[in-house]
Amino acid sequence: MSTEIDEPAEEESIDYLEREINIFKPATPFMRANLKMIFVLCAIWVIFVFGPVTASFFAPEFMTETRVLGGFPLNFFLTAMVAPGAALGLAAVYAAYRDHLNTRFNTAPHSDDELSHD
Repeated sequence: MSTEIDEPAEEESIDYLEREINIFKPATPFMRANLKMIFVLCAIWVIFVFGPVTASFFAPEFMTETRVLGGFPLNFFLTAMVAPGAALGLAAVYAAYRDHLNTRFNTAPHSDDELSHD
């Protein structure tokens, strides 16, 4: 039994956009690759969001006394500037990866012209 996700040829006849999604048992290589990236990006997001808060709990002096960019405390800078920037960056990474998957597995969404029933 092959678990390779690099071989979309076996599943070319599957309409990936119409398949039921089970997050614990992905049915297709497309879904497995997509969910793997989602889980990895979520883990990175958790580190960026909760990392500064956790660091402030364990090393409050360092996080509040260290100044960056003209006098901002490090904990403020990481929480107010880096975390939202990282979220935007992760969204861009996911969008680019999803475009790659859509091309690789031929799952591009249908255009509005194809969906209209006029």
